[in-house]
Amino acid sequence: MRSPRCILGAPIHLEEDMSKTPTVSLRDGSRMPALGLGTWKSTPGEVYEAVRVALEVGYRHIDCAAIYQNEAEVGRALGEAFAAGVVKREELWITSKLWNDAHRPEHVGPALEQTLRDLGLEYLDLYLVHWPIAFQHGVVFPSKPEEYATLAEVPLERTWEAMLGQRAKGRAKNVGVSNMGPPRIALCEGVGEGPSGDQVECHPHLQQRELAAVCRDKGIVLTAYSPLGSPDRTTKKADEPSLLEHPTIREIAERHDKSTAQILLAWSIARGFVVIPKSVNRARISQNLEAPNITLSEADLAAIAEMDRGYRYVDGSFFCRAGSPYQVDEIWR
Repeated sequence: MRSPRCILGAPIHLEEDMSKTPTVSLRDGSRMPALGLGTWKSTPGEVYEAVRVALEVGYRHIDCAAIYQNEAEVGRALGEAFAAGVVKREELWITSKLWNDAHRPEHVGPALEQTLRDLGLEYLDLYLVHWPIAFQHGVVFPSKPEEYATLAEVPLERTWEAMLGQRAKGRAKNVGVSNMGPPRIALCEGVGEGPSGDQVECHPHLQQRELAAVCRDKGIVLTAYSPLGSPDRTTKKADEPSLLEHPTIREIAERHDKSTAQILLAWSIARGFVVIPKSVNRARISQNLEAPNITLSEADLAAIAEMDRGYRYVDGSFFCRAGSPYQVDEIWR
């Protein structure tokens, strides 16, 4: 194994065999592949094929969530890959997430059990509290005010205690959070061991420097979602900036003879983060797997650092419609 490297986040362990994805160490010593396949927005049929292709070409990290409503299909792909000898369960890293309607302590265990049944697994490598937002149990997404629950009614601390309980039972080897900033990380730490990981939107237009520094100091692995700017969202704003077409990224990509997507992924990995691009295209899935092998220069990194504008593609406004007890600015604490 080559010497670890990192710019800002957790140390990355580079493999001598460059066909293998580098890993990031969690505080318990387990190693999380620094590049995974995201499954958000992958539709039925597409996600099965994407997972099978990803495993065949060498991915060993799949990122899932109950709300994506495709975990049973991901599970079918995993099961077939196990049966065919493509990969063993112990060679994989599988992450999933607790949805907002299961924050009450009595609902955390059953929600995780359902995810495990859908995925056909006995345990997860990492289970995350998906959002610091609570719904009434059984509500997929609220359509009226009474279908929300406030964090006063369903304190995040109690949810976190239940997450630690599931880890103690062996159903998840590690537990963490998602879409949460330093104050909520501290809140979790106040009622027991803090999160092993935090999954947040992160890319050159939203570089998350303060959060990254906190995660580094606390030994929390930061995972970057929407690393390419999530250009396939159905809720895109008309004037949102493009990452894939940004002149700085295009210039760096041309200099390295790589795609702009590969440069964006290499940037996250160079910072010591885990990154989980979603794709259902066979060629792009393979191309993305090459990103850890790209070495960006100090000049490249300095140029990308200038792109930070605090811009969120996934701004959370969908949780803050009329009658909601939540406000956009409060989500990201």
